[in-house]
Amino acid sequence: GESALRELVERERRGGVMLSVFGVGTGNLQDARMEAVASWGNGAYSYLDSQREAERVFVREIGGTLTAIAKDVKVQVEFNPAQVAGYRLIGYDNRALPDEAFADDARDAAELGAGHHVTALYEVIPAGSDESALPPAQRLRYQRPTERASGDWLTVQLRYKPATGPGTFADESVLVTVPLAAPAAAAPTEAMEWTTAVAEAALVLRRSAHAGAATLAGALARARRSQGQDADGDRAEFVRLVERAAALADVAGEQAQRR
Repeated sequence: GESALRELVERERRGGVMLSVFGVGTGNLQDARMEAVASWGNGAYSYLDSQREAERVFVREIGGTLTAIAKDVKVQVEFNPAQVAGYRLIGYDNRALPDEAFADDARDAAELGAGHHVTALYEVIPAGSDESALPPAQRLRYQRPTERASGDWLTVQLRYKPATGPGTFADESVLVTVPLAAPAAAAPTEAMEWTTAVAEAALVLRRSAHAGAATLAGALARARRSQGQDADGDRAEFVRLVERAAALADVAGEQAQRR
């Protein structure tokens, strides 16, 4: 059963064996279970739906998959309530940890491979706004009046156990704390435009309650505008996928009208 499988994978993980899972083909894939198994084994999970995806996973990114430079990597973002009245993390629904788990070195978390990076988007409500739809900002670092008056918008904390050798890691975590002030007003960068296009498309496709006025057409226009050099063709592939999704949505809408 699943409990026996998890016990086996976690036992091997404690012995230094990490497990990555790769899905191929169609049918009874059970994507969520495969992702969970990889998570139990401190490994990576990918679904290989094309030769291009296999090349990305096994050629371009294989170094990061096979070489973990840190384990139990956790990120905590704290907003200054003097600047931010409320916030919402977009995505990462199956990766969230309770606040108290951040400083708990016994709590299993993600592994970081060589060359890996992640991007997180937050929806925020500035202090003084009459909006109130998002959870309130926490008061941890910013409990003290001097910290709230610092001008910082947020503090990012990173906790991780560094590698001490192949498959071995430190028992105690390292903490990195970085406060961030409000950035100067500027036009969004190409990277930010691209990131928001991906997020908007995801909100629409998941029929998120937070999608608001988001549309596939808007996401597609922004993605085309910010495609950039795209040496590996990943952004072009995303544009094609959104074009296909928009076309399918149009067909479904036309069929619904005919009914």
